[in-house]
Amino acid sequence: MSDLPVLTSPLLDLPGIRHAFFTRQGGVSEGIYASLNVGSGSKDDPAAVMENRVRAGVHMGGALVTAYQVHSATVLVADGPWPAGPPQADGVVSATTGVVCGALSADCAPVLIADHEARVVAAAHAGWKGALTGVVEAAVSRMESLGAERRRMRAAIGPCIGPKSYEVGAEFVTRFTEADRAYARFFEPAADPGKRMFDLPGFVLGRLRAAGVETCEWIGRDTCAESDLFFSNRRAFKQNEPDYGRLLSAIVLEG
Repeated sequence: MSDLPVLTSPLLDLPGIRHAFFTRQGGVSEGIYASLNVGSGSKDDPAAVMENRVRAGVHMGGALVTAYQVHSATVLVADGPWPAGPPQADGVVSATTGVVCGALSADCAPVLIADHEARVVAAAHAGWKGALTGVVEAAVSRMESLGAERRRMRAAIGPCIGPKSYEVGAEFVTRFTEADRAYARFFEPAADPGKRMFDLPGFVLGRLRAAGVETCEWIGRDTCAESDLFFSNRRAFKQNEPDYGRLLSAIVLEG
């Protein structure tokens, strides 16, 4: 297997399961996409993106399967590569050995979930919109449909924009508190009196626990703050860059 630099969570160091939170390092892309950009939706050289995805698949020891992410709560089951190209969805679940469930991100929260006894895994892309509308719950339900149990599931949130980097406006806060007033606990005052700081990983952890996945964690890495390791949509916007790369988080059942 390749020796790409990756991050992992001890919660997912489980028998028969391999997982990885890839950084931006170890690929062939250049410029603002340097170097392990796996996002075919970016404006990067498609050949470079494909090579990066191949490298990631080799590292994981299987066939990488990702969806065309649209910030939804749609999660699909995959037993192999999509026959007609990636469908629109924000989560991939599998109970098939060698199918690498992947989620792309560049500030949004990638969530990897596993029930190693049932041999079911999932990767979900939880931006604020998907998290608020139920992508985590959809992933858990899909896993259950394949025989997994919530009480046995373990989940880890990979690199995403951290609570010290995610400044939002009042209308953003209102959208959350109108859904549930208790969500106000995920917002803190910002330096600008008219703004708030949003705890995205904390919010996703809250949704996981509410869904019955008690054993879960955020690995504590902030994509916006760590430019040497991670791509970031928000950082790219602040620096007036025309585009940004995408990171990969992946999980697979080993044979």
